Amino acid sequence: MNKTWPLLLLLASTAIVHAQPANPLDGTWRGRSDGGSCNAPLDYAITIEDGFVDGTAFDTTAHGPVPNLRKAPPPPPGPGLWQIHGMAKSASFRLLAVASVKHGDRRTERLNATAQAGVLVVTEDGGCGRTARLERK
Repeated sequence: MNKTWPLLLLLASTAIVHAQPANPLDGTWRGRSDGGSCNAPLDYAITIEDGFVDGTAFDTTAHGPVPNLRKAPPPPPGPGLWQIHGMAKSASFRLLAVASVKHGDRRTERLNATAQAGVLVVTEDGGCGRTARLERK
C-alpha cells in the first residue's frame, strides 16, 4: 500500500497538468506592418507559448553606416531591431517592445495586440503608429 501512494499521486498530478487548457493564441505568428508615419515597415515574428509572448520586429529599411559626403553630422540611427515581450491572457493584450540601439539611447514602445478572426492585429500606441496583421504559421 505504501508503494502505491507515490504512483497514484504521480498519475493524479499528470492528469491535472494535461487537463489545463492550452492558450488558443499559442503558436508562431508572422507578418509585416504598414510604414506608419515613419514610412518604415516592420517584419514581425512572435511566438506565444502558454500565454508567454516573445518575439522580434525588424525594420527592413534600416541601413548601416553610410559615407557622409556633406561633412554634416549624421542623422541619428533608427532602431532596426525590436524585442517584444508580454503575456497573452485574453483575445486583447498589451506588449512591450524594446529597441536595439546604442548604449545610452533606450527606446521602448507599447503595443496593443488583438486576435480577430484568426489574425493577430498589433498596433503601436505611439511612435510611428504602425499596424501589423500577423498570421499563424
